Amino acid sequence: MALLLKDQLLRPERLLSRSEVLSRPCPVPAKRGVYAWYFSSIPDGVPTDACLSVDGHTLLYVGISPKNESSSQNLRKRISYHYRGNAEGSTLRLTLGVLLGGQNDFPLRRVGSGNRMTLTHLGEQWLDQWLAQNARVCWVEHPQPWVLEDELLREVSLPLNLQGNAHHGFSPRLSEMRLAAKAAARAMPIAQEGNQQRLIAKEQLP
Repeated sequence: MALLLKDQLLRPERLLSRSEVLSRPCPVPAKRGVYAWYFSSIPDGVPTDACLSVDGHTLLYVGISPKNESSSQNLRKRISYHYRGNAEGSTLRLTLGVLLGGQNDFPLRRVGSGNRMTLTHLGEQWLDQWLAQNARVCWVEHPQPWVLEDELLREVSLPLNLQGNAHHGFSPRLSEMRLAAKAAARAMPIAQEGNQQRLIAKEQLP
C-alpha cells in the first residue's frame, strides 16, 4: 500500500497548476494526505542532481496535512494556501521567497503589528505569479500522512524540506538563508503596505 502511494507521488500521472487547484469545484479532496511539489524553474543554488523529474518538472518538496491527529487541516486547505497564502502561514512560500529574493525587490518583512513576517502584499502577488508559471502539485490520501512523509524524506532527495531532513546536504544552507532573512526583517521597520501599494500605483500612472 505504502509503495503504491509513494509511486503515485514520485511518478504522477498528472500534475496540477495553480489555476486548476484554485478552480471551482476544487479538485483537491478535503482529506488527510501527502502532497508533492514539482517545479519547472529551479531557484538559484538549489541542488537537483539527485532529484526526481517528471515532464520537465523537478520534485523539490513534500508536505502533509494535517501535521498531527489533533489538527483540522486537510489537503484542500493546505495546498490552496500554499498557492495563494503568504510566507507567514506557508513554509514553502517562505522558503521560495527567500531563495528567489535575488529576482525581485520583495524581501521578507515584518507586517501589521510587527509580529508577522511576509513578503508584503506585492511580494506575495509576485510569488503567486511565479508559482502559477513554475509550480505543479500532486497528492495522495493517507490516514497518517506523517508516516509516509518520513519514508519519503529518508528515500528521496527533497532539498526544500527542512523538518526531518537534516541529513540532506542543502539543509544547513537553506536553514542559514531563512534565519538570515528573518534577522534582516527584524532589523527593518515594519512595512507600510498601504503606502507601498500607493507608491507603485503612482509610479505606473502615465
